[in-house]
This record gives sequence, structure tokens and C-alpha cells, in this order.
Amino acid sequence: MVDDKMNENINNKQERKIFSTAETILLVIMSSLIGLSIGLLFKQNNIADSKETETDKNLKEFIKNYNYIIDNYYEEVDKEDLINNAIAGMMESLDDPHSVYFDETETYNFTISLNGSYEGVGIQILKDEESGNMLITSIFKNSPAAKSGLLPGDMVVSIDDSMAKDLSASEFSSIIRNGTKTSYKLKVLRDEEEIEITLNKSLVTLASVASEIIEEDDKKIGYIYIGIFANNTYSQFKEELEKLEKENIDALIIDVRGNTGGHLTTVDGILDIFLNKNQIMYQFEQSGKVTSTYGSGTDNKKYDIVLLGDEVSASASEVLIAGLRENLGSIFIGKKTYGKGTVQELMTLSDGTQYKITVKKWLTPKGNWINDSEGLTPDIEVELDKKYYETYDNVDDTQLQKAIEYIKEK
Repeated sequence: MVDDKMNENINNKQERKIFSTAETILLVIMSSLIGLSIGLLFKQNNIADSKETETDKNLKEFIKNYNYIIDNYYEEVDKEDLINNAIAGMMESLDDPHSVYFDETETYNFTISLNGSYEGVGIQILKDEESGNMLITSIFKNSPAAKSGLLPGDMVVSIDDSMAKDLSASEFSSIIRNGTKTSYKLKVLRDEEEIEITLNKSLVTLASVASEIIEEDDKKIGYIYIGIFANNTYSQFKEELEKLEKENIDALIIDVRGNTGGHLTTVDGILDIFLNKNQIMYQFEQSGKVTSTYGSGTDNKKYDIVLLGDEVSASASEVLIAGLRENLGSIFIGKKTYGKGTVQELMTLSDGTQYKITVKKWLTPKGNWINDSEGLTPDIEVELDKKYYETYDNVDDTQLQKAIEYIKEK
């Protein structure tokens, strides 16, 4: 093709010579780049191979012994159980109480608590050892069970064609949880009278937030209790807070006693209500790198906030306490918190079971790590009077009363 062009016009020879020289230079450069790329690729593959050698070796060792067990164990082996138990063993070997494997029942319960809702009928049961029946211990508000007229203390004699005496509590729950039916017939015993009730399975929403107004010495004190930081806790908190603010509260008590934590994103939403974009909600530390997460609100609340916590308050509860205390000067009353300064990610296996693994640390806005025995020390330490567990009356709640007293004096 080049020869044909050169024969067309001799006047193009000089031009062609220049083109050929440029083309030659370009080819040399391209050849060098290609050679360099191949060299780098080869080098990267060698590095990758060297990095993967140990991993491959360990995986081959695992697969070798997995297959040996499957082929040689004297009885049939459940392969799914074998893998799940291997993962459970890996979690246990990390020596971290927060990196754990959940079996089917644990996964179901954990998912319900974090989702804040589930498909069911809205009852909690306990196997009554004396009668063999199922005792209904509590009924969720606005659930199918509540609408049906069931009451705590009712004894379930049967569900559909299955006698309660023949079932364990988990088997009884499984009939509703894993069943494909939309309605169930229960026979219950109440005051020695047998009653038949039909329950329709539907979405049951769990309430994780409760509020009330406490009036003391012409002061309106808003009180909000948070039981867990579930997916729907933020919307419940926002709704209850707006109700309190419409009553023109002078102060707010946020109670996270007994709250073991939950979704960090839920805490984000709640802190955003109180903190602006210049205030740090919390920090993360991973692989030696620290990053800060800021609020996104536009204005701080004008009323004082008092926080209640105890030895069980952990994780997301501690994030909330630290975020409000270190940014707004909110007072923390109660007992030293649990001390969980790590963040977990939840992984779901193919069979639906799960495990959670610690992936990073979280730090308070001022950069403090409160893990293990550190916890958050209250500004005012108060023991809860044991009498409260007998009466569950606010008057006997010494920690709540101290919070009210502090607000009144201020």
C-alpha cells in the first residue's frame, strides 16, 4: 500500500519521508509502552499470585478436609450445617463478643428487633410447664392479636389442628412464622372458659419509642423513652418529639436505659434533629484512618436536654449520649454505660442465616474511644431504687426523679 502511494506522485516523496519518520517514532513509542504494560501486568500478576498463595493454601486445606469429612464420616453429613458451623467457628476464633454467628431462630429474632416489624399475629408466648399449654405473656399494640380480643394471661390450647401440649414454644412460633396461611384458629382458655379466636396474619409494627409530659413547678418536661434503634425508630421518635414540642416543653429527657443499640443510621437521623452541619456526631477509625460524620440540621433546640442511661445502654445509645453531651453540654444521669466502641456489619448466608463482624471503631465527637470497661461516666451518678422493679411507678424511679430535680433547679 505504501509503494502504490509513492508511485502516484514523485513530489510526495519528501512528505512521505517525513511521515515515515514520524510513524517510525510513534511505533517505537507504542512498542515501548506495550512492552512496559506487559511487564507491569506480569509483575502485578506475580505480586497477586504471591499475595494469594497463603489464602489459596488455607482454602485448599479447608476444602480438602471439608471433602474428606463429607466422604468419610460414618453417617450422612448436612453440608449446610457443616459450613455454618465453620463460619460460627471463625467468628468465635476472633475473640470478639460482637462478632457472632446467628442460627435460624437467632437470625429471625435479630432481624425483627432491627427491622421493627414482622409478618405475624403480635403475641409473645411462654410454654407453661404445669399445663403444657402456651401462655400469652404480652400482646403488641395494634396487632391482629390485640384486635381479636386476646389478652395477656390467656392459655393457648391449640392452633389449628395442633395441640399446644405437643409443641415447643419455637415449634408453635414456627407454625405462624413459616406458614403460608393468612389466618389461624386459636383455642384459648380464659377463666376456665374455652374461647375460639381467628387471627389474621399481617404486618406487625413494634413500638420502640414512648413519650409523655411531666409537669413539675409550672414546668413542662418532655420525656421520651427509646427501647432500641430499629429501622422505624427515627420516624417514631420524630413523631413523639413533635407532639411534645407542640405542648411548648421547657426541657427534654431522653431515656436510653436498657437500650443495647441498633442501627447507626437511625441514630444519625435522631442526632440530625439536634445538631447542625458544623457539629461532629461521631467519628470512625479504620486501618489507622479517622473520619468524622457531621450533623445536617440547621438549628439547635432551645430547651435543655437531660440523658438517662445505665450499664446496659450500649453502642448506638452511647453514640446518642456522647453526641448530645459533647456538642450541646447535655447532662447525663444514671450509671456508667456498657462501653461498646465498635461497629459491626451484617452478612447474610445463602440459607438466610447471618453473622455480624466488627469492621471499625467509633469515637465520640471529641475523639474518645469508650470500648470495654471505659463506657460513658455519668455527670450525676444515681442508683435505681430496687423498689421501682416492684411498682414501675415514676415516683420510685430515682434516676428519672433526679433528672426532673436537675431541670427544676436549673
